[in-house]
Amino acid sequence: MKISDVGMKKAVLLIMRLLVLVAAGLLVAVISVDSFRNMSFVMDPFYETLQTWICYFFLFDIAVEWSLSSRKLHYLWSNLFFILVSIPYMQIINRFGWQLPDAVVFVVRFIPLVRAAYVIGILVGATARNRMTSMFATYMTILVASLYFGSLMFFIAEQPVNPGVHIIWDSLWWAIMDMTTCGSSISEMTPTGQVLGAVLAAEGLMLFPVFTVYITAALTRSPAPDQTQSASPTTN
Repeated sequence: MKISDVGMKKAVLLIMRLLVLVAAGLLVAVISVDSFRNMSFVMDPFYETLQTWICYFFLFDIAVEWSLSSRKLHYLWSNLFFILVSIPYMQIINRFGWQLPDAVVFVVRFIPLVRAAYVIGILVGATARNRMTSMFATYMTILVASLYFGSLMFFIAEQPVNPGVHIIWDSLWWAIMDMTTCGSSISEMTPTGQVLGAVLAAEGLMLFPVFTVYITAALTRSPAPDQTQSASPTTN
C-alpha cells in the first residue's frame, strides 16, 4: 500500500470516528435534556427517531471501517459486540409489532449508549501519551459514562414510584454512592433499579482498583530523587 493510501485511510477513519463521537454526544444530549426537565425520554418520539438514525450511522461506520480493514474476518470478530449494540432493535421491534416485557424494551432503548461510552473512551485514550495513561483514561471515561448512563436509567425507572427520587440529581447521587459501595439513603423499588444497583457496584469494585495500579505504575516510572550527593574531588 502506498504512503498516500495509508494517509488517506487514517484520515477517513479519523473523520468517521469523530462523526460517531458527535452522534453519540447528540444522543446523550437529548437524553440529558429530557431527564433534566423531568421528562421520560423513552416516550419521546423524537428520541426514538434520532436513536434509529444514529444506529444506522453506527452500522455505516462499521461498514466503512470493515471495508478499509486488511483483516476483514478479524475485524468482524473483534468488533462483533459493537456490531450487535449498533443494531436499531427498537425499529425492528416496532416494525414487526413484537410485544415484549416493559423491562426488556427499557433496556433495549439504552443499547446505543453502550457504543457511545465505548467510542468516547477509545477517543479519550487515544490522546494519551503512553499505553498506561491511555488505558487509564479509557477505563475512567467508561467508568464516568457508566455512572452517568446508570443514573439516567435509574431516574426513568424509579422516579414514577420511588418517593426518594424527585429529580435527576437524586438518581445521580444514588449512582455515585452505589458505585463507591458507600450506600445511599435511596432504596431501589423496581427490578430495573435493583439490577442497576448490582451492576454499578460490581463495576465500581472492578474499575476503581485501576486508580491504584495507575498511581503505582506512575511512581515506579518516576526517577527517585538522589539520596546522596557525589563527593567532590579533593586535592592534597
